Amino acid sequence: MSTTILDDIGAIRKIDKSDMLPFCVDASTHYKRDAKYAKAFSVDYPKPKSIIVAGMGGSAIGGELLKDWAIDKLTVPIEVCREYSLPAYVDRDTLVFITSYSGETEESLSAFLEAIKRKCMIVCISSGGTLQKFAEKLAIPHLKVPSGMAPRATLPYLFTPLIIILEKIGLVSKVVLEISETVKVLKQVSEDNSPEKPLNDNFSKKLASDICGTTPVVYGFGFYRAVAQRFKTQFNENSKVPAKWEFFPELNHNEIVGWEGVQKLAKYFSIIFIRDNDEPTVLRQRIETTKDLISNESVKTFEVYSIGKSRLAKMTSVICVGDFTSVYLAILRRIDPTPVKTITLLKERVKQSGVKEKVIRELQKIVKE
Repeated sequence: MSTTILDDIGAIRKIDKSDMLPFCVDASTHYKRDAKYAKAFSVDYPKPKSIIVAGMGGSAIGGELLKDWAIDKLTVPIEVCREYSLPAYVDRDTLVFITSYSGETEESLSAFLEAIKRKCMIVCISSGGTLQKFAEKLAIPHLKVPSGMAPRATLPYLFTPLIIILEKIGLVSKVVLEISETVKVLKQVSEDNSPEKPLNDNFSKKLASDICGTTPVVYGFGFYRAVAQRFKTQFNENSKVPAKWEFFPELNHNEIVGWEGVQKLAKYFSIIFIRDNDEPTVLRQRIETTKDLISNESVKTFEVYSIGKSRLAKMTSVICVGDFTSVYLAILRRIDPTPVKTITLLKERVKQSGVKEKVIRELQKIVKE
């Protein structure tokens, strides 16, 4: 496919009809704006013994990123719940974040109902909807975020508030400094990968061009585990292509064997390694060795290096590159990145189960009690 379209602003706008690319360009603005919302948010809970982030899809990835960001900062466990029900151990000593951008996700509403019944410490985050309605009626803290965006474009509003709220509760510190650097780093990443930047000088455009026509596989490690997951899901939703992700060192105990003797299959895949100039020596050795072994099988490999000093800046710098790359890949495929027809169709069909209506009826009963 011709890559010249990536330097044609007019053509890009015609394909990106719902303006997904501007969200990538304005990433730093969204993180800065969200920090302001979260800082003004009032929450008064004691330190929990466990933390749950309940959500689905784009509303859940923030929880995964939180786990990685806080892996050596928190002394309480964090788990992401992508189910209708909460784990058995969840009780009044558990802080439960209910994240649903629309406020209408039935799995999240079901978890919300269960958290209420178990008398958990609850914080809700949504742009409105049923979740906000019942949170307000039950005097449960609710952070309202801007509406009108595709859920995956709202990551700043569904991730950084979690960090800021944990600081308010006294579980982490120096969050303001990390967010400040993150805003500066993302501004630079956005400028370097903007649609105005020609392909020859634009990392994301070149990466999209190089992997076009293949199934991208993203490898992360350490606190880039969920970053790799986010990279992968952006290929799914924005580019409309199958993709997969794994992480070191686990992939060295299974995934790597799958590349043995791939022969003719090699041309159908591209592997993207997430890298860090400060990565631990033991992991650097594993990554380099893995690259050598895979390159022997003629599979195309690429690297995306993070920038910044703080963990948050590093994580989001790679996420931003992934967002740009996935949108440019959609442009190359002449596909509007925003609509997710299959997800919309699936949601319409599962409505027939009546689960959401049942949850709402139970919430209404609690309100009346």
